[in-house]
Amino acid sequence: MTLVLKRQENIVSSLQFPQLSSRKAICFFSLRRANMEILAVLVGLFCVLQSNGIEVEALENGCQNFQSHTVMLQEQQSYRSSFHFQPPKNWLNDPNGPMWYKGVYHLFYQYNPYGALFGDVMIWAHSVSHDLINWIHLNHALCPTEPYDINSCWSGSATTLPGKGPVILYTGIDANHCQVQNMALPKNLSDPLLEEWIKFAQNPIMTPPDGVEGNNFRDPTTAWLSHDGKWSVIIGGWSNNQGMAILYRSEDFVNWTKNQDPLYSTERTGMWECPDFYPVSVNSTDGVDTSVLNEGVKHVMKAGFNSHDYYMIGTYVPEMEKYIPDNDFTGTSMDLRYDHGKFYASKTFFDSVKNRRILWGWVNESDSREDDMEKGWSGLQSIPRHIWLDRSGKQLVQWPIEEISKLHGKKVSLFHKKLDSGSIFEVQGITASQADVEVVFELPELQEAEFLNPTAVDPQLLCTDANASIKGRLGPFGLLTLATKDLTEQTAIFFRIFKGLKGYLVLMCSDPSRSTLRDEVDKTTYGAFIDIDPRRKNISLRSLIDHSIIESFGGEGRTCITNRVYP
Repeated sequence: MTLVLKRQENIVSSLQFPQLSSRKAICFFSLRRANMEILAVLVGLFCVLQSNGIEVEALENGCQNFQSHTVMLQEQQSYRSSFHFQPPKNWLNDPNGPMWYKGVYHLFYQYNPYGALFGDVMIWAHSVSHDLINWIHLNHALCPTEPYDINSCWSGSATTLPGKGPVILYTGIDANHCQVQNMALPKNLSDPLLEEWIKFAQNPIMTPPDGVEGNNFRDPTTAWLSHDGKWSVIIGGWSNNQGMAILYRSEDFVNWTKNQDPLYSTERTGMWECPDFYPVSVNSTDGVDTSVLNEGVKHVMKAGFNSHDYYMIGTYVPEMEKYIPDNDFTGTSMDLRYDHGKFYASKTFFDSVKNRRILWGWVNESDSREDDMEKGWSGLQSIPRHIWLDRSGKQLVQWPIEEISKLHGKKVSLFHKKLDSGSIFEVQGITASQADVEVVFELPELQEAEFLNPTAVDPQLLCTDANASIKGRLGPFGLLTLATKDLTEQTAIFFRIFKGLKGYLVLMCSDPSRSTLRDEVDKTTYGAFIDIDPRRKNISLRSLIDHSIIESFGGEGRTCITNRVYP
């Protein structure tokens, strides 16, 4: 069975993408078995952004020498996203210091003002929003101007000090190309846009400690106020063949002392980039402030390495300044990840307005450097995700923020559609290159599922070897997106069901191997298991499709896979 979403041109009147107008997105299903009932809800999205945000003139804030070079972008760019965050031009990577202040959401991010590739000099660009969907691009916040950051202002975080307002901690690449930690403060706390930042006169406030090389000490987290009234922060590091969360403590947020031992370290990872550390409620989807510590929370420790963001759930013991994970990193595919596709250098913040924790992640390109230079831009941010602890306590759950409903346009719904194996069903009436698609699959019988030992396989390799064209007993079934009429180009997001050692296994795959006929594009297939029992719960899929990015949420957000495609 195949469910087809046919693309229609000009559903968004302000944007036209003629290169994709002949495409369709397809929800497909192909089994050796006969029938399956499918409940499908398909939602089209209107794009209400102007070039993913409105750009304003830069102010004289010390960054005047780092303003973006003029780049003439092509008038029609079929691969540029419409409802994901990206600057008007040039290179973007890590999200930095997201926060809410005086009624305004702020997002800082790594940016090369001079071109579409990662640069020798990186800065903190700055954008603001009232709803996390529509953005205004402001003047740059932090630029290399001092000996302690003269070669780049790299990633960091924002912390709001009670009664004093926000403070930025960031990594500077100093005159000796050493990574040091610096502080910056708002020039005007009454300004909700926080347009100007002043660097602390006594920077740097932290330098690489003994045993840590100058290029393995970066990316400070949001700080938290501990039980003894002191502030704590961790820096990503690598020392003695161990990736680690280097812990620093301070009474005044100015003078920092390194703790004797890391908060956590392991020999099973590489250098820790962009670490994150925060509490999650054990009995609610609500978020909690980073400094909350009580019996009602567990703590998440996240680290970036091997081009993915991995995390652990565990217990923070402040009296010992130790983090005790429920399950350590193993260095295998069994380790927990935020996203099993293209998603890295992520950062969360607590949204006190709606009592939720929000996750941002950098999604890089899959085409070539030459393509990026021709486009004039590279990289975008994921849709902001609400993140919380699953009821099982074993993993996190992610879901697109509710504000995305503001972009919904025409809605197409199908209910209780019974489909035969191998058939194709086409759903018309939405723009398949800009869509929010939700499908629920109900399988009447599972007895014929093939046996699989999950500890003996890598799910990504399993998805690669048994791609969407390979029929199994129970699968593949799912969506084919951004497909041509003859299906020579298509990106498949699909499921397979296996019988495991202790019940059934649900495998989720994102397969761009036939997404384009071009050879120079990375077409890596991604995959992961979903922790659900298909005997008790239907299998759900939500995919956000935005021209060259597909973010997919399986099992109500228990497994997420993001991919970039260029049909």
